[in-house]
Amino acid sequence: MPVRFYPLIFVLLWASAFVSAKYGLMASGPFSFLGTRFVIVSGIFGLMMIVMKSVWPSWREIFPTMLAGVLMHGVYLGGVFFAISKGTPAGTSSLIVSIQPLLTALMALSFLGERVRQIQWLGIVLGMIGVALVVLPRLGGDVPMIGLASCLVAVFAMALGTIIQKRYVGGIDLVAGNFLQAVAASLFYGVLLLTVETYYLEWTLEVTLAMIWIVVTVSIGAVTILMVLIRKGQMAATSSLFFMVPPVSAVMGYIAFGETLGLMGICGFIIASIGVWLVNKPEKA
Repeated sequence: MPVRFYPLIFVLLWASAFVSAKYGLMASGPFSFLGTRFVIVSGIFGLMMIVMKSVWPSWREIFPTMLAGVLMHGVYLGGVFFAISKGTPAGTSSLIVSIQPLLTALMALSFLGERVRQIQWLGIVLGMIGVALVVLPRLGGDVPMIGLASCLVAVFAMALGTIIQKRYVGGIDLVAGNFLQAVAASLFYGVLLLTVETYYLEWTLEVTLAMIWIVVTVSIGAVTILMVLIRKGQMAATSSLFFMVPPVSAVMGYIAFGETLGLMGICGFIIASIGVWLVNKPEKA
């Protein structure tokens, strides 16, 4: 499949995860669901490593790979699932975490020396404004404060994990990298289940289907595409794809759960979409 289709596929798959999370949390705890998910994913990628005879990374690559896994698949996803479990709408959760490009751009500027063009900064600012228009009027209502705080922690973790992924493990074998990061996430959720949450997961139809979808299409499909995009693209442009996730998640949330936004929310999504277009706008030669 041509690489040019990867961003579209990634956005669709990543957006579906927010809606699938809500189904999965109907009969499970957030960390129980995610811990089970990454144990399964670890086994799948482990088998793939054997079958594909993947190259095992060097010892100096293992730690940053697993650290990125804890941040991107542990803290980030844990924060989002926890927020949804506390009542934060799926579409709104995805919009809050879409402010990641601002942090990522700042970190890329500081740690990677990447140049962020003025038009990209404008796009990032518009994205932030769009998020504010959706979240602020609903804060304390259907967007609980703990949900907002959890999503903000998730944003920072994803931005930092993306930077580490780009700087230290850009050349690692994709299957081996996914395996190590899934193992790291499994260990992270294991600690949370020993200290924060009592394991709770019922294999209802909703939970089972949500688990299958998230494992196959998100943990394997979308995450692999994300790693490829990080490797091939500039940080600010790649991370800006997350601005496109909220509108798609909002539509999915409306269809699945009847989640509505109102006029201001719709305006916020439109402004955020304009922002992502500006961030991804090619630089003229």
